[in-house]
Formats: sequence, C-alpha cells, structure tokens
Amino acid sequence: MQYRVLIEQNEDGVYVAEAPALPGCISQGKTRSEAIDNIKEAIAGYLESLQAHGEPIPPSITEEVVEITP
Repeated sequence: MQYRVLIEQNEDGVYVAEAPALPGCISQGKTRSEAIDNIKEAIAGYLESLQAHGEPIPPSITEEVVEITP
C-alpha cells in the first residue's frame, strides 16, 4: 500500500513527517531520510494496530503533482 506523507522542517531543524490518511500518525527525524524511515515504521505500526482492533484500513491515496507555469 502507498500512503501520502507530508514532510516539513520545523523551526528547530527537525524533519516532521505526517501521514494525513492516518490521523495522528506522525514521526520525525534529524534528517529527511531519517524522518521517512521513521514514518514508514509508524505507518506499519498504525496499520497493525488497526488490524488487531478489527478497524478498517484506510485506502491508499493516489495523487498527481501538477506544474503551473506563470
């Protein structure tokens, strides 16, 4: 499955990663790469928890990036 992840660097220089389709699924890292690795682990744990509690798994998100030329 694929989930969209938003990554932003906060004012302290830490990269914060969030999976919008999974409410509360947030992680961070000192580098962008570390944040990505950490959010992957967080997503896996989130999905395992949903399954363990008999909750539905949110569907993957499909998105397109469009370029606008001014």
